[in-house]
Amino acid sequence: MVPLTAEPVTDRGIWFRVETGSPGSALRRAAERLGEQLGLPDGRVADLAIVAAELTSNLIKHAEDGVLLLRPVRRELDAGVELVAIDSGPGMIDLVDSARDGHSTTGTLGIGLGAIVRQASWFDAYSQPGRGTVIAVQVFADAAAERPWVGGVIRPLTGETISGDGYAWRTIGERRQVLVTDGLGHGPLAAAATDAALAAFRAAPAAAPAEVVSHLHRALSHTRGAALAVAEPDPAAGLLRYAGLGNISGVVATGDGRRRGLVSLPGIAGHQRPTIRQYDYPFDADSLLIMHSDGVVDRWRLADYPGLTGRSPLVVAATLLRDAGIRRDDAGVLVARPW
Repeated sequence: MVPLTAEPVTDRGIWFRVETGSPGSALRRAAERLGEQLGLPDGRVADLAIVAAELTSNLIKHAEDGVLLLRPVRRELDAGVELVAIDSGPGMIDLVDSARDGHSTTGTLGIGLGAIVRQASWFDAYSQPGRGTVIAVQVFADAAAERPWVGGVIRPLTGETISGDGYAWRTIGERRQVLVTDGLGHGPLAAAATDAALAAFRAAPAAAPAEVVSHLHRALSHTRGAALAVAEPDPAAGLLRYAGLGNISGVVATGDGRRRGLVSLPGIAGHQRPTIRQYDYPFDADSLLIMHSDGVVDRWRLADYPGLTGRSPLVVAATLLRDAGIRRDDAGVLVARPW
């Protein structure tokens, strides 16, 4: 597990490796501290502690290569805590049955997963026998949260504590846009380029993706630069508008199992004089937008994951990161639905 400090957890979050002998109490305390920093009521901090403890316990008892991501999650008017547990263990045959109180495969009371569901404002999971499990939980001050239309996850390469990859989304009126960025290289300077891109994206005018990418290109001139792409789902028109520079992979995965690659042009945002062009693609209600950095191998197939497309974008992103992310590079995945 990573060393714990009293420093605030940034929006990038902290990854913990959870294995036999891991001090689960330390991770629980980190979650409690984050909840307090975000102003959660005492009762919800206590609920968060239960979630963190049970997730850690499940990973120790059942997982292989178990990791847990702890980070803030923000809404328009408040913030909460998000935990994403990922493992490559035996998986669960029936998630619904596993969440039922009294179900146990290790001789315990069998209330762990059910306790997580009860304390969560929002919960989602995907498990596949022989491949492992992903569980995502959000805890806000109130007891309920809407199912997100977009979600993502980033992980630094082995040996680094900060990732040069990043993502963001924004809503401006009826317009929804997402950004995925990969700062050139690794470490703090790559992260600085990505942070500049994220800030510029959030402050950019309400414009088409190609114009937003041009804005980001100008904003990154003082950095080492980044590959990046901006996408805008337009459900009313049944289209996805997309513009990218460099090696960000974008795919529209359709409900019938097909995947269509999205065009990013050569270039580095912040440097050179790149050609920026926008492309429109069909994007119906059953489609998924999947974008990722080159730290994720582009050989995944959603057909290998029965039922995954029905899960939340965050769970889809975490599953692909687990199986297609490489350890010798920063890795980031974002997934979005039309609505």
